Amino acid sequence: MRLKGTSLSFVVNFLLGVAWASVFIGAVSTFSSFVSYSFFFALFTALIAMVPGMVAVLLLEYFIVSREKYFELQKQTILLEQILQQQQNS
Repeated sequence: MRLKGTSLSFVVNFLLGVAWASVFIGAVSTFSSFVSYSFFFALFTALIAMVPGMVAVLLLEYFIVSREKYFELQKQTILLEQILQQQQNS
């Protein structure tokens, strides 16, 4: 699990799992459907079928990274404010 804590994290992690499952299922089912025509055609269509799931994975990963960046910036802001207060008191 990438995110920890809130119910939003549960939903994001669940959707990330669903996105990876759709990538796998899309690739396998499409490949097995078209392998009788040609191996390379089946490989090409499997790659095309993976695109929607990979887009979902990328969007969710972007959301996770931006959320982690936001929390890290909050921590840094608190630390910088503490340092500023210490310098003003000295």
